Amino acid sequence: MLKGFRDFISRGNVIDLAVGVIIGAAFGSIVNSLVADVITPLIGMIFGTPDFSAIHAGPIMLGKFINAIVSFLLVAIGLYFFIVVPFNKMKKTEVAPPPAETLTEKYLKEIRDLLARK
Repeated sequence: MLKGFRDFISRGNVIDLAVGVIIGAAFGSIVNSLVADVITPLIGMIFGTPDFSAIHAGPIMLGKFINAIVSFLLVAIGLYFFIVVPFNKMKKTEVAPPPAETLTEKYLKEIRDLLARK
């Protein structure tokens, strides 16, 4: 049962999907901050003070946007070093089956064996 679960998890698609979901969620915070802290206040400054429900049309809050970018980068770095790198090392340590012998290699081995007998 655990071997089956390990095989399921060790497929590249599952890890790629998990990383994509986490990166997507982290990137969502950047987009939300860009809209809420930069674009919406700019629209408010240009067109007056429309009701943005709790967003003031005062100065642009670039600090929150920068925090969202830093947070995204930290999540991406953490994912890379704690999930992607160990997973890639685990895949490299798995023993790959030997490649199939080609017809040329087979004939060369037969020639070698015949020469060795003489």
